[in-house]
Amino acid sequence: MSNLAAQIREALSMFARNGTEPALIGGLAVVAHQVVRATKDVDFLVEAEAADNVHDALLGLGYQCLYRSEDAANYVRATEGLDLLYAHRPLARRLLAQALVRDTPMGLMRIISVEGLIGFKLQGFVNDPTRTRDMDDIRALLKIHRTSLNLDELREYFALFNKQELLHELLG
Repeated sequence: MSNLAAQIREALSMFARNGTEPALIGGLAVVAHQVVRATKDVDFLVEAEAADNVHDALLGLGYQCLYRSEDAANYVRATEGLDLLYAHRPLARRLLAQALVRDTPMGLMRIISVEGLIGFKLQGFVNDPTRTRDMDDIRALLKIHRTSLNLDELREYFALFNKQELLHELLG
């Protein structure tokens, strides 16, 4: 975990130098929301307008860009992976704006809400049904946070992907 922690600290410093405030998403955000699981990369949600500056900064830190589109980018440096989702749609911008700041061993970090994280995990699964880890994460997050979830917000995400019956099944 120490390499991952150092990678996160370095990324947070780079984001600060570039004037952007990312939110942690992906596997580490799942862990931050009390689900025990392993992960080997770091995932952030960032403002779409910061994409070019962040891309250049990551290249300057020695990362190689494996993939980049208007929606996302994947970077690697040796054994370290760093993935970005760009917030340009209203819903993603709202989730980024509402991310809560937490004091972590890596420093102050914004982390996406449980509901938002479930929404992103659902999107990942809908885009690629072989990503069964996403469904496992959704189940675990629902189980742990069932009594505190904003169900209306979750219904909105599941409706967005025409998966209302799946939510009913998962909550049933």
